[in-house]
Amino acid sequence: MSTQIIVINGGSSSGKTGIARCLKAILPELWLSFSVDDLIAAMPAKQMDSDGGVKLGEGGEVSLGDDFRTAERAWTTGIAAMAREGVGIILDDVFLSGQASQDRVRAHFEGLEVLWVGVHCDAEVAAAREMVRGDRVLGMAAMQAKLAHKGVVYDVEVDSTHTEALDCARIIAEHVR
Repeated sequence: MSTQIIVINGGSSSGKTGIARCLKAILPELWLSFSVDDLIAAMPAKQMDSDGGVKLGEGGEVSLGDDFRTAERAWTTGIAAMAREGVGIILDDVFLSGQASQDRVRAHFEGLEVLWVGVHCDAEVAAAREMVRGDRVLGMAAMQAKLAHKGVVYDVEVDSTHTEALDCARIIAEHVR
């Protein structure tokens, strides 16, 4: 069976989205990419900074409530359905609960061929990228740099600290079947 879903996990500002873009460009088949940021953007504004939705702390902490989890389950189920229809999927995510997050995603993707990818980035480098972006709560990248990987099992890992997105994508592409 060939790879149906590529799950890219890493902290905020680690380079996941750029890597996903490069993967779509270099892989020969049709691949669609989705990011947890897409899910958050699709949610009603009233779910931001609410106990039920997504709450961001001043130091970069992220709390996810029941409404977010409901939306996340539906979203992940939909992503799995697209993969089952024959479209390659690249999922760009941040496993805030490490292994527990991977287990949640794995349950939705049962029966599919998934390539699990870890994107590592030095916390200081990610924090500098975060500052330049200007669309993140400062502190989020440093906090998530190691947290997102705690207990997660990968098929391939890349380090974007000093490696360009295209080079990381090439390494990942070598593992796509």
